Amino acid sequence: MAASTSAAAGDSGLLLAARRRFPAAFATAWGQRVRLLHSVSGTRLPRRAELACCFGTAPAAVPAGPVVPRSRIVRSVEEKRACEARLGQLVEKLKKEGINMGQWRLGTFQRLLCPECKGGSSEEQSLSVFIRNDGLNATWTCFRASCGWKGNAQPDGVSKMYQAKRDTGNEPGAGNGSDQEVKANNAVKPYRKLREQDLHLEPLCDELVTYFSERMISPETLRRTNVSQRKWHNKIVIAFTYRRDKVLVGCKYREVSKKFSQEPNTEKILYGLDDIKQARDVIIVEGEIDKLSMEEAGYRNCVSVPDGAPAQVSNKLPDKDHDKKYQYLWNCKEYLDSASRIILATDADPPGQVLAEELARRLGKERCWRVSWPKKNETEFCKDANEVLMFLGPQALKKVIEGAELYPIRGLFNFRDFFPEIDSYYLGIRGDELGIPTGWKCMDDLYKVVPGELTIVTGVPNSGKSEWIDALLCNINSQCGWKFALCSMENKVRDHARKLLEKHIKKPFFNARYGGSVERMSPDEFEEGKQWLNETFHLIRCEDDSLPSINWVLDLAKAAVLRHGVRGLVIDPYNELDHQRSPNQNETEYVSQILTKIKRFAQHHSCHVWFVAHPRQLHNWNGGPPNMYDISGSAHFINKCDNGIVIHRNRDPDAGPVDVVQVCMKKVRNKVIGQIGDAFLTYDRVTGVYKEADEAIVAKVVKQQMRQKQPSQHQHR
Repeated sequence: MAASTSAAAGDSGLLLAARRRFPAAFATAWGQRVRLLHSVSGTRLPRRAELACCFGTAPAAVPAGPVVPRSRIVRSVEEKRACEARLGQLVEKLKKEGINMGQWRLGTFQRLLCPECKGGSSEEQSLSVFIRNDGLNATWTCFRASCGWKGNAQPDGVSKMYQAKRDTGNEPGAGNGSDQEVKANNAVKPYRKLREQDLHLEPLCDELVTYFSERMISPETLRRTNVSQRKWHNKIVIAFTYRRDKVLVGCKYREVSKKFSQEPNTEKILYGLDDIKQARDVIIVEGEIDKLSMEEAGYRNCVSVPDGAPAQVSNKLPDKDHDKKYQYLWNCKEYLDSASRIILATDADPPGQVLAEELARRLGKERCWRVSWPKKNETEFCKDANEVLMFLGPQALKKVIEGAELYPIRGLFNFRDFFPEIDSYYLGIRGDELGIPTGWKCMDDLYKVVPGELTIVTGVPNSGKSEWIDALLCNINSQCGWKFALCSMENKVRDHARKLLEKHIKKPFFNARYGGSVERMSPDEFEEGKQWLNETFHLIRCEDDSLPSINWVLDLAKAAVLRHGVRGLVIDPYNELDHQRSPNQNETEYVSQILTKIKRFAQHHSCHVWFVAHPRQLHNWNGGPPNMYDISGSAHFINKCDNGIVIHRNRDPDAGPVDVVQVCMKKVRNKVIGQIGDAFLTYDRVTGVYKEADEAIVAKVVKQQMRQKQPSQHQHR
């Protein structure tokens, strides 16, 4: 045989040898012989010729004339044997998947019935199977939109890395053929041109006209849209003709039992395309009868998709050349580009909603609208336009289109989307709309705690910032039962537990000097306090010597919110975090970034966050409370927070008791929950409890602060 030395004959010989070595794999269920076909292409890409090898018979004669081999790869005896083994394994694996073919071809796509969906009601051969020439891989895909079954198989011992190299052509001989063959495989397949006389279409018979009238479609609409009938496989079927500029492009057939088929190898376009030419508003529906129904309601500017709805939204939006399922949109792009509003009236079932999403992604959600189908009875909703027309009439269908709403775009909302939340805010349903009281009456006019806000707390060292926050948390828990997550990096766990227990039980933890004559908490109180600690607080701590990053803290805080119902988070302090700042980012930009992350966390999880930040080194400090702009790092601490608090402890015995703590509200964004001002508390060193200061003490402290300001003002002048 003249071509026996060519790679083409070699590849066919591989299949023949593989069949002889693995007869079980190549045997069909009914015991017929299996034909192995191999495609060969000529130099000028003529019509493909086939070389057939039938088992049990002599090979067919080689066609006359020159034959261009598919591949010029010369295989060694060992490689041929390895190929034979791989092919046998592939065929066996394909059979296990339910893929059985009477003819096996290498290096070309084969169509057959999908074992998963059985081709649907039309029994379409929608499964495409491809086996590589070298037997390294076999792939299959079902192109029915409602199925989409796909997979691949490799012989045993073929590594994925090696397979990837062969697919990308990094290994010698990775190609499946010559450049000419690749061009042949990738050549654009011409669409089939339809002629009216070839389809043998006929006017609708009386029975089909009656069928449409039962669906509220008039004979006038049927005539205008050229709905016809045809004898198809010994049946009378409805024929919907697809036209562009009145020229026949495709034809879709429908049996009364809802079995569909189409003329093969025709260009996919929208049904009713001529009706939307230069239309500003376009309606897209899911079926041809829905398009006819829209016309009965007075809307001719309506088209239908040709292929129905998919089962699920695709993970990635493909480019134009690979967007095969929605090629009809690209083929009709010039008609759709002129539309300023596109109303998606797809079916109400899940596939219909998936189709709406896929269409909106390609057409642009900013110009898409969607409809809401009404109820057809007390318990059921209408599924599509035709059901609305049949059960409720054309006026109801018209109201559906008139009531179309903007297609939702992620991140873009109307206030109406939040009306339920605004209503509950107005009615005070949650109970925390006006904030949670602090537990100190003198402070409640200045500051209340609102879920979803960020409070920055600062003050000079040893002012009691952490102590005051702990006391605030104990008060809120006592009133409302809130739970908290604590990321307190300056406290040992045992010391922090002691402080919280003393505030909760209002007794000293030890019989130590600071406790004076006050009785220590009893063992029973201690055990009850431990239970309270465990139920109220959850700790966020690094288990090694590394510093936590803000992302790490917020991730664990999110887990605490979802797992334990935490309502408040304390991050204390800022300078103990691991600041992973990029080289091209200054500190101001970095602080702005982390504060934005914290605020988004607070708002998304309805969790109040207290963030402690120390002031920078104060020069010429006169002993008064610092300002929020004195915080080390950036002015963004006061610019971006919802509430700004300065904790200041009196250090001048002449100004009053040194246990007086001044809480300065420097910023309150929400006027509903507070205002700028100062509150004065006294700190009980024995129990760690804060109480409201007497008016006389407050007056003395304020007077002393006024005296301190006067010298500084004179110096400034």
